[in-house]
Amino acid sequence: MVARRNAKVIKILVYTATVITFGVLLFLIGYILVKGIPHLSFSLFELEYTSENVSMFPAIINTLVMTVLSLVIAIPFGLFTAIYLVEYAKRDNRLVGIIRLTAETLAGIPSIVYGLFGLLFFVTYMGWGFSILAGSATLSIMILPLIMRTTEEALQSVPASLREASFGLGAGKLRTIFRIVVPSAMPGILAGIILAIGRIVGETAALIYTAGTVAKLPQGLFSSGRTLSVHMYTLSSEGFHTDEAYATAVVLLIIVLMINTISAIIAKRVTRT
Repeated sequence: MVARRNAKVIKILVYTATVITFGVLLFLIGYILVKGIPHLSFSLFELEYTSENVSMFPAIINTLVMTVLSLVIAIPFGLFTAIYLVEYAKRDNRLVGIIRLTAETLAGIPSIVYGLFGLLFFVTYMGWGFSILAGSATLSIMILPLIMRTTEEALQSVPASLREASFGLGAGKLRTIFRIVVPSAMPGILAGIILAIGRIVGETAALIYTAGTVAKLPQGLFSSGRTLSVHMYTLSSEGFHTDEAYATAVVLLIIVLMINTISAIIAKRVTRT
């Protein structure tokens, strides 16, 4: 009887937590849509930003450019580091423990600290100035621990029997990793990349100190530019275009949803193959 009561209580708590979580999520999404959709207009998508139209189109382009560039920098380092930790490094290797401890520490550092580091190193020391390249480099360092840890966990989840079967058929270690292990772990790797994209798109503090807040289309990697999150923050902080800030939040929400949907489709196709 006591065990059944405990099971019922736990079940009620689980359902209650689920309902509250989905309720808060739906409330936030609904609030953003209700406040933002009525203020969407064609002027918000004009090619050039002015103080009258406060167009978000340059910010959309800057967001996509910084996202792609950050992933291009971070994914190879995160993937190859995770492969080394799982497939090549010894279990009792002290270097492995130091790398994992460092990654976990970096994952918990506030974004403003990354922004200050990017300001001192990329903007000032490297001489890149407030630029898309400086912002992307800072973001790549920020998401690197996330990609590395999720990729490591995904590789560890691949059964050892698959590796043994590949070795038994005469395949080498490198061929086994990239033909058997990595494709099997691809759904987990893509999940980490999706989380990294969400952090890139929603980042503000680090980009203000590295990429700047110029509302123009990018002329090159060394030109300054604001992302959608920075654009939304700037509009809301000025206090003159609060309604347009909500409209920007709607577009940002749609972009994140589209990226997650596309990534999920790719993950399913990779799993089937």
